[in-house]
Amino acid sequence: MKALTRNFTKFISKSLVIVLLFYGFTLNLNNNSSIEGFIYDMQSKKPVSAAKIKLYSGKAMIQFCNTGSDGKYKFYGISAGNYNIEISAPGFNYSNNNLVKVEDNQIVKKDFFLTKSVVSDSVNVISPAVIENKVSMELADKNEVYTRGNYTCQIGMDNLDEDFNTESYDVIKDNQYKNVTDEPVSTFSIDVDRASYANVRRYINQNAFPPKDAVRVEEMINYFDYQYPQPEGKDPFSVNMEIHECPWNKEHQLIMIGLQGKTMESEKIPAGNFVFLIDVSGSMSSPNKLPLLQQSMKILIEQLRPVDKVAIVVYAGAAGLVLESTPGNQKEKILAAINNLQAGGSTAGGAGINLAYNVAKQNYLPNGNNRVILATDGDFNVGQSSDAEMVQLIESKRDDGVFLTILGFGMGNYKDSKMESLSNAGNGNYAYIDNILEAKKMFTHELWGTLFTIAKDVKIQIEFNPNKVKSYRLVGYENRVLNREDFNNDKVDAGDIGSGHTVTAFYEIIPAGSNENPNDVDPLIYQKNVSVKSSDILTIKLRYKEPDSDVSQLITRKLINDPEKGNTPSENFRFASAVAEFGMLLRDSDFKGSSNYQHVITTATQSKGTDKYGYRSEFIRLVEVCLLLAQK
Repeated sequence: MKALTRNFTKFISKSLVIVLLFYGFTLNLNNNSSIEGFIYDMQSKKPVSAAKIKLYSGKAMIQFCNTGSDGKYKFYGISAGNYNIEISAPGFNYSNNNLVKVEDNQIVKKDFFLTKSVVSDSVNVISPAVIENKVSMELADKNEVYTRGNYTCQIGMDNLDEDFNTESYDVIKDNQYKNVTDEPVSTFSIDVDRASYANVRRYINQNAFPPKDAVRVEEMINYFDYQYPQPEGKDPFSVNMEIHECPWNKEHQLIMIGLQGKTMESEKIPAGNFVFLIDVSGSMSSPNKLPLLQQSMKILIEQLRPVDKVAIVVYAGAAGLVLESTPGNQKEKILAAINNLQAGGSTAGGAGINLAYNVAKQNYLPNGNNRVILATDGDFNVGQSSDAEMVQLIESKRDDGVFLTILGFGMGNYKDSKMESLSNAGNGNYAYIDNILEAKKMFTHELWGTLFTIAKDVKIQIEFNPNKVKSYRLVGYENRVLNREDFNNDKVDAGDIGSGHTVTAFYEIIPAGSNENPNDVDPLIYQKNVSVKSSDILTIKLRYKEPDSDVSQLITRKLINDPEKGNTPSENFRFASAVAEFGMLLRDSDFKGSSNYQHVITTATQSKGTDKYGYRSEFIRLVEVCLLLAQK
């Protein structure tokens, strides 16, 4: 009874905090002034990320912000008066006595320069959910949380644990336009990771915009499956292309490339040798980490077949084997091992990875499905823990014939940058589980797409015809771009496709003959470009390897704009382009053109299709939330 009363009291307290936070937000927005600007490194003149800026009125701190990768800060809803701004950032001198005067209905722009140079390539943010859990009731009537772009502001958070602000995201710089006459070939690795979408959803469900560097547009697009035809012949995936008017820039065209992986029946999937590598360090103790992880693993266990085997390795201050390789029909034994897991201690991620791969190799199935499944928040801090060390470790395991799946959990100290790097370094995929429904999505109808690879090291290379295309830009895939010579080099790692997976990519192009010149590049003096007359828009080449092969296979296709096929975009094209548009809005991309949330909602609604599991309807709801959040 006491426990029930305590839980009820916590529920009421949390609910009051949320209501009062929202109420305070509404009141403060009646003040129309703001203070905004950028924080720079005095020496390098580069933006300073992870800086904390506090706004004081007299002795009372009324707001604070965290800068993102662009160094930007902003305080909303300020009334007229005199304020003092304090700035602190790791590795920089503390800055105080920065006085700012604000008038009614005024936007004050003020930049600050900090001494001592520190280069940062990560973005630190505070999740509104962390604030919700840590704010005391005494401050509830004056607290406010709101987020814009890639910085988060809080009001009245004097006793918030500032050290908890450790989420990190690698900086993403949008792909730029390339002139076809200068760079006619574009090469990149495919990406079936879907973590970014679920992480973005987590922010939006808390009525906050995500940090812009948390938004990877290709992962937003590829979260959804599309109705591409199944492959025919020996190739493990089909290749599909469309070209239509670009929805956010009527002067441009948009090319969609869609790959459809062959869907295999579960009984035809080879036997599995799975090693669960589970983080049980102290940072995993919160309900949205280890407890959610355990519930997610239970869903996966229920799908295992008698021919599959599971071992469980855990790591905290050290790594250990808590379940030897066990047949999938001994579910009670596997579930008991999962239920007994408890969080505590530091995080020796490198030791855990080494042990997990050793266990996988000891139980290796020559013709089977060998995979390590790493579940963590990415907060490694013992032994090999730096991003570079962990990437090198995973790369060293890449040729062992063991694939990798990374499952991210939690918030507040979540290390997306590290997980993305590890996934890219190995033969693997990466997903973020923000709730139990996402676990159900992954481990029921998408199970073998997640856990069984049908083609590895898949690369795409496109040569554009200068008679048809003046310039082009790859939408997303910024950290998957390859050099031209990497395409034919079988030693260069690339992305993998699972059973039934779809992969979609967009190129925004400026047609030949356009007066638009996105790149101011001087013509070459000693070389003249001579083009071959052709009706082709482009030639696409794909390379892939069979899961157990080190030699790639080649696929070649051409795209021709055929007037007889009409110019009506498919449902696939319209919905995928709506998701891309939404991603560019969340990133506040320089290339978003006429994009707006209402247009995304309209396009997605008209192309939602059957939506068997409701994921597209959920997407539309998320965009509707962002539309409301964007309205001042």
